[in-house]
Amino acid sequence: MLKKVATSLTLISALYLSFIQVAFANDNDSLNAVYSHFSEAFNELDASIMKSIYSEDACYIPEGQDKEITLGRDKIVALYDAFFGKIKHKNAKIEVDFRVIERNIVGKSATDVGYYLIRFHPPVDNGEPSSEFAGKFVGVSKKKSDGKWYLTVDTNNRAEASFYYNAKPSPNLYYGRQFPTLSQSTLPNNHDKP
Repeated sequence: MLKKVATSLTLISALYLSFIQVAFANDNDSLNAVYSHFSEAFNELDASIMKSIYSEDACYIPEGQDKEITLGRDKIVALYDAFFGKIKHKNAKIEVDFRVIERNIVGKSATDVGYYLIRFHPPVDNGEPSSEFAGKFVGVSKKKSDGKWYLTVDTNNRAEASFYYNAKPSPNLYYGRQFPTLSQSTLPNNHDKP
């Protein structure tokens, strides 16, 4: 009888651990999808995609001392809309990619830490080379009642591009595309993340 109970407990423990692994795998997949949406928004220069990323009460904390904290999804989307508008006006393109190096999920809250790289591609006909800049970020997401994860706190600051390039992949964390290193890349001052 004791052997049957022990076998049952072992089976229950294994099922529970499997359930936890599947739940975290699904959470990791959902959280990783946020970065794919960011990349899509930048590639398409479409700020409306940001509505599926940020919660209604999100806050964006920009790096500059002269920039205030932006509160609310609509205001954050408006920042991206203005930023993308400048890129469109220049007839240019922009790409972003991320490498998450740490994730902490506690209940319905998740914190991601990592690096990003932004590439600016001027119009082909002006002869200027593409340029890039990089940074570090921290993002806090919450799982809402609809079962989706939304970014509630987004903050970043500049960093050397080498940190992005040298970041190692971690299991289950977004690692993005393999941006090749730009030869003679520059860090433009006028192509800031919103």
